[in-house]
Amino acid sequence: MTEKDFSLRLARLRAAKGVSARDMSLSMGQNPGYINNIETGKSMPSLSGFFYICEYLDITPAAFFDEGDKNPNKTNDLMEAAKHLNNEQLDHLIALARGLRK
Repeated sequence: MTEKDFSLRLARLRAAKGVSARDMSLSMGQNPGYINNIETGKSMPSLSGFFYICEYLDITPAAFFDEGDKNPNKTNDLMEAAKHLNNEQLDHLIALARGLRK
């Protein structure tokens, strides 16, 4: 993932959460332009800053880098719900998901 890809991914995930860059920055205890500067490629977060971003977005670092997952929050919710299903229920859920992709 390039820096540009990182910036775009952050912007998409933030927008999916429905929060402005300014509000996200302030909620994280940063200056108002912190997230905007990352999204525009002017700066990159430190490693700890990246972890705070993931925490704010309520996703794992792995989910941040999984560009194929358009909505990692909902994917995580589905995975948590699936953990409590039996094999037959999981088979139905898998069939349903595959059917929806068509």
